[in-house]
Amino acid sequence: MKNILHLKAPGNWINDPNGFIYYQGRYHLFYQCFPYAPVWGTMHWGHAVSEDLVHWEHLDIAVFPTKRYDSNGVFSGSALEKDGRLYLYYSAVRYLEEEEENIHIPVQDVYETSQAVMVSEDGFQFDNWNGKRQIIPVIRDEQIADAGHTRDPKVWYDSGSYYMVLGSTFREKEGRAVFFRSRDGEHWQYAAQYRNPSFGRILECPDLFRLGDRYVFVGSAMYTEDAENGYEHQSVTALAEFDSRTCTMEISSEFQYVDYGMDLYAPQTNVDREGRRVLIGWMRMPEAVKEEGKKDWNGMMSLPRVVEIAGEHIYFRIHPEVEKYFSAEKEDKRHLDPGMPCRIKTTLSEGEYLEIGGYRIWVENGSVKTDRSRVFAGADGRAAVCGTPAGLEHCSLDIFVEQNLIEVFINDGEYVISNVVYGLENWITGYVEHVYTG
Repeated sequence: MKNILHLKAPGNWINDPNGFIYYQGRYHLFYQCFPYAPVWGTMHWGHAVSEDLVHWEHLDIAVFPTKRYDSNGVFSGSALEKDGRLYLYYSAVRYLEEEEENIHIPVQDVYETSQAVMVSEDGFQFDNWNGKRQIIPVIRDEQIADAGHTRDPKVWYDSGSYYMVLGSTFREKEGRAVFFRSRDGEHWQYAAQYRNPSFGRILECPDLFRLGDRYVFVGSAMYTEDAENGYEHQSVTALAEFDSRTCTMEISSEFQYVDYGMDLYAPQTNVDREGRRVLIGWMRMPEAVKEEGKKDWNGMMSLPRVVEIAGEHIYFRIHPEVEKYFSAEKEDKRHLDPGMPCRIKTTLSEGEYLEIGGYRIWVENGSVKTDRSRVFAGADGRAAVCGTPAGLEHCSLDIFVEQNLIEVFINDGEYVISNVVYGLENWITGYVEHVYTG
């Protein structure tokens, strides 16, 4: 199965991007998946490849439970090339007790998590019986990490050492990032940790990387927002200082959301073939998509975004490969073609608006606002109106429209609002400068 632009579930369920890497001439993106129903369940790693971050091909399931330590789920992780081979680091989950009527759910959400690695010789063949090894057993010392909620290893190499950051919690009251270090990428020692109230009660999917002479931290913080709106877990980012000798980290700027549309979660970054830092995130969908003649599916990925720093602000700009795809400008700027992705470019001033098939965008008090209530029916309890911080002096919009996802890049990635939608109509009203198709 092939996808263009957005990587979608090939049927059933997907969530977090995993193991995102450019390896031997291709981009590999693994992802959490439950291959049996369009709901969350025992996690496997699905696998897709691309030559340009735009055209994706789904392959077979890559990693699945086979060991006692990962018997209830192969949770999120990352990839690293070492000696020409592909190392997949992941969190291995074992439930302490399973529900009798649904073995995919732990009783009272109690489980143990360890860290493991799977090695592939070529990035396409995976030996789930003989190619795995547990590298960090369940951590019993709560001063170091939590036995259950310590997961999502992001691994990188720098100046002769390998580094790992894990998301964790301290007594489910404060999120923390936990650092390990290794000389060979296989034997790991605890190094340090960092706690921050902005990590919520539990930190997931941490990512730390260097841009020039500065570091950027990205993480997904649980229980940070009003639980009533359905989006209490959000992905945040900030500039950081990191001492590789001691693995100590400090946040050096205010946190901002990775995306102000509320749906993007668990993003992961990778370096592309040109050396740019690229981010892709999971777009959470409250309901499965039902299409005639196809399996019901739930979950898709965002467009790839280039991460850059300007001043003290982190920008997420659309990737050049996506820009290249939208090469044909439409003369008719008032109609959408169902099922055909399009790109809309315009500028909005205070009080002006744009509507795309029932999805409304406007500017209010220097904030770009979106309202998807007309194209989000049935998503009870979920926020329909989103917005950027106020005070924008101008609002240049680059909007990418797909049948189930709209991504609004504001001022060349100063802010992004991405919203899952259902049932877009085929009309556009309001001021539009350009409309492009592939």
